[in-house]
Amino acid sequence: MSESPTRTSTRERDEQISEPTEQEAVEACPECSGNVVTDSEHGETVCEDCGLVVEEDEIDHGPEWRAFNSAEKDRKSRVGAPTTNMMHDKGLSTNIGWQNKDAYGRSLSSEQRQKMQRLRTWNERFRTRDSKERNLKQALGEIDRMASALGLPQNVRETSSVIYRRALGDDLLPGRSIEGVATSALYAAARMAGNPRSLDEMARVSRVEKMELTRTYRYIVRELSLEVQPADPEHYLPRFISDLGLSEETQRQARDLIEGARQSGMLSGKSPVGIAAAAVYAAALLTNEKVTQSQVSDVADISEVTIRNRYKELLEAEDLPA
Repeated sequence: MSESPTRTSTRERDEQISEPTEQEAVEACPECSGNVVTDSEHGETVCEDCGLVVEEDEIDHGPEWRAFNSAEKDRKSRVGAPTTNMMHDKGLSTNIGWQNKDAYGRSLSSEQRQKMQRLRTWNERFRTRDSKERNLKQALGEIDRMASALGLPQNVRETSSVIYRRALGDDLLPGRSIEGVATSALYAAARMAGNPRSLDEMARVSRVEKMELTRTYRYIVRELSLEVQPADPEHYLPRFISDLGLSEETQRQARDLIEGARQSGMLSGKSPVGIAAAAVYAAALLTNEKVTQSQVSDVADISEVTIRNRYKELLEAEDLPA
């Protein structure tokens, strides 16, 4: 007489429970019940306590290539670029190149070139579906252009793009130019990242006047509740020192002069760019490095009169002869 189906299914279930699964075998060592770890370099699973090799010749699920630095990794990687706020579509759309060549570098025929041109035209139309996307595309292009001209790093560009997106989302642009809001966003992002630029520098690369930039910047900061700290003169020192080719000793001396001026309360109401330029000039003289007021003026984009006035005040704060 055969066993009932109920009895058979119960026995099979008991056998399945009694036999450990592959995952359970990996979680504990079969010899000492210790913790096991996976050594991806050698393709082994090893017990941390007794050193028993539980599994070996495991499958490597990583890439088949090796890279020894980030640049080599980016070059060998075959996945798409990461999303970025610096593009109006965050880099998720298709971009058709303008080189009229195929994958082997051969020139396309006349008929193929016309076809590709039509595809590019329609692709550009589909990438910007409405006025807001066209606005954002133009603004982010302006931000990238100005950031390149000012030598600002990637994190500043990303932050300024986020600020502009917030301004556009909160409907702060009516009555203001795209260039003005984009420049204000970049100016605020640079100050927030501790890599500030002066208003004069921003106005020189922008397509708006300094007065409009100032008004728009204050409006954006107020409406978006941005936490922008007052510019610190020390943030300008590395760029000025580098452009003038001065030493680390001069930079340390300039920092000491600014710190002395801060403790004496001299920084209040003074332009941070002027303080930084005067500190660099004074520190260069104290360390016997040759630099003129005219050279510092060209780098800092301020007048020599301002440098002379702040220079005397810095030396007075340090009780040094002018």
